[in-house]
Amino acid sequence: MAGGWSRDGAEHEQMDATVNDALERARRALPTGESAEFCDECGNAILEARRVAVPGVQHCIGCQTELEKQAKAVELFNRRGSKDSQLR
Repeated sequence: MAGGWSRDGAEHEQMDATVNDALERARRALPTGESAEFCDECGNAILEARRVAVPGVQHCIGCQTELEKQAKAVELFNRRGSKDSQLR
């Protein structure tokens, strides 16, 4: 049920768009190409099981975890769902 100025189903369209944006961002972040034998960040060897499981991997598990934490910290809020984006 939509209210105010929005039409019926607008909430679901907004949620779908948010999920689709997150999926697209995750797909773009997937590594491609040949896996590295040594981590780009720390230089430690990347386990063979990881290189096989994640083709194109460039970081060891520890460094990848840290990079993902940093990326999450930068992603402050969902721009689509913010009041500012609804006012434009």
